Amino acid sequence: MELGLTGKVAIVGGSSRGIGKAIALALAQEGCDVVICARGEADLKATAGEIRSQTGTRVLPLVCDMSSYDDIQRLVHETADTFGRIDIVVNNAGGPPVGTFDDFAEEEWQKAVDQNFLSAVRTIREALPYLRRQGGRVINITSVTVKQPIDRLILSNAVRLGVVGMAKTLSREVAKDGITVNNVCPGNIATQRLLSLFEARAQREGRPFQEVLEEEKSGTPTGSLGEPADIAALVVFLASEKARYISGATIQVDGGSTTAVF
Repeated sequence: MELGLTGKVAIVGGSSRGIGKAIALALAQEGCDVVICARGEADLKATAGEIRSQTGTRVLPLVCDMSSYDDIQRLVHETADTFGRIDIVVNNAGGPPVGTFDDFAEEEWQKAVDQNFLSAVRTIREALPYLRRQGGRVINITSVTVKQPIDRLILSNAVRLGVVGMAKTLSREVAKDGITVNNVCPGNIATQRLLSLFEARAQREGRPFQEVLEEEKSGTPTGSLGEPADIAALVVFLASEKARYISGATIQVDGGSTTAVF
């Protein structure tokens, strides 16, 4: 299938590893020039080298803290200065800490808002003038918690829903400009963060890590964890010309685990 992505320019947040890295690689494999960003410069440079060697496309690595508005402004402006256009924005940032309501003070709540809600708002705001020039794609990586809250993830459960509400309204406002806005919700995807959550649960419950891991696998209808590439495949399609009539959607990639109908 020809996806019409050759020559497009994509910004992918949190892309030095895990889901973000898989998305950046998949977009590059389809012919996009990609801008990857994260806080760690060494990992960024290594990832940029990997993507270049595997795809031959242009890759711009930029150090960026997604909770910093100044960093986001620099990210978007350097992308436009380097490539002359922006076609795709993938908002992705690491999840907030695990805990219950009583575990978090004002500072933790504000950090979650900055990192997982305002990061998307700010990146979209800065990128919209460029996206409007030729139409474009905004894709927010959220979590299945927006459809089915998970215990001890109160920060994620609360803040990521804000992204979904913002995206739904925005999708209607920018449709006239040829821009689509969608959300992708990873379930149990085998990333470093997910495995650390399983490890914390194993320690909390006094159980072996492998036992918790197998329990999580068996609780998924497919009987396995997903891979970052499973998320990337959907993102690539939503970024493509083939997805021009999909907007305002929130789609989970979870092996059928979410029991909610919508």
